[in-house]
Amino acid sequence: MLRAGVEEREGIKIYDIRYIAPVGDRASLVGPNAGVVTAYLVVPAGKGPFPAAIYCHWCMPGSEKKNRTEFLDEAIVLAHSGVMSLLLDHVTVHPGFVEDKSPQNEQQVAVDVQQDINIRRGADLLAARADVDLKRLAYVGHSCGAGAGAFLSGIDKRFKSFVLMAGGWPDDTFKKSPMYEQYRQKIGAEKFDAFQAEHAWGDTGKYVSHAAPAAVFLQFASDEQFVTPEMDKDYFAAVSEPKRMKIYKAPHALNADATRDRIAFLAEQLSFKAPDPKAVAGLPALVQPPWPKDAQ
Repeated sequence: MLRAGVEEREGIKIYDIRYIAPVGDRASLVGPNAGVVTAYLVVPAGKGPFPAAIYCHWCMPGSEKKNRTEFLDEAIVLAHSGVMSLLLDHVTVHPGFVEDKSPQNEQQVAVDVQQDINIRRGADLLAARADVDLKRLAYVGHSCGAGAGAFLSGIDKRFKSFVLMAGGWPDDTFKKSPMYEQYRQKIGAEKFDAFQAEHAWGDTGKYVSHAAPAAVFLQFASDEQFVTPEMDKDYFAAVSEPKRMKIYKAPHALNADATRDRIAFLAEQLSFKAPDPKAVAGLPALVQPPWPKDAQ
């Protein structure tokens, strides 16, 4: 791990770090910095051992929080309750990444795989610290971060709990989207189905159904571009117990109620004293940019 800088706030230290994750034969599809992970490590005052959370941000085009800063204020609030947080930049915001905008391409698969590798390497980083209680480790992911967490839930059993925010719907659920068949026909049904069959191993439903014994909290938005409440309920049905779900009257960015519930869930799961409600209420709302025209 390389420390690029550090900031201290009321005894809490925010480290700007870099660490290296393994890359596979798909690395060339992801870019020259696929395995170089930029992150913030937010360390509470004291000696620990601390419960810990790994946060992964959304990938919403046009958002100034499409990076590791999305959850930074939340992580600082949690640090006052003695929680360490690791906030990762997604593969797609690494320097040198060039998006392949063609539909159903191999880069999309490579990004998903590399992101989960980067997260698991982050868990290794936390596990190597004497001031972390690895029995109290959680994952929080929003949108693309939730998709990564859905895969992770069935793979890495070091996590005690997962909060998956507005992302990660299984393939069978997405088939019920109002846009699904339109998109399938646009690409060509035969081509679309062949790609799906070849990459069936990447269906999140195969993983969230094996998240146990970890607890999973699904947070959904009522105002989504491609998703209905019925799809949310189908997703919930696929997840192993213990689990809970809530649909918020909100856009894809979710809202303050979701933030409050998420922090309460983490406090319950990781057994730490819940933060001051005023501090939680004072967290800034995530701004919802307009959906790109080509996504409508």
